[in-house]
Amino acid sequence: MTGDWIDVGALVEIPLRGARTIKAANGEEIAIFRTAGNRLYALVNRCPHKQGHLSQGIVHGEAVTCPLHNWRISLSTGEALGEDEGCVPTIPVRADAGRVLVSRVAMLAMLAAA
Repeated sequence: MTGDWIDVGALVEIPLRGARTIKAANGEEIAIFRTAGNRLYALVNRCPHKQGHLSQGIVHGEAVTCPLHNWRISLSTGEALGEDEGCVPTIPVRADAGRVLVSRVAMLAMLAAA
């Protein structure tokens, strides 16, 4: 842990157009996505529709498609796209010196909400 950010692993462990997951202390799973443009996003790893694991979905552009029912979720806002309605909580994430860091404050807020 580094100040306001928690180190959760190496950037190279997340493939382009892919994801990896981490567990929060409350058992919630966070999916960290890396786009083809090398941008990072972090979302709670469950679709608002049927709780599908978004980390198993297909990353395209700045969205991920849920593997269960093809809902498209914005990686930046967590909002369902198109005609679907719902939202997934997002977590601030960034890369620094080849490491992936998530917001400590956001992770603590998730624990408090559980």
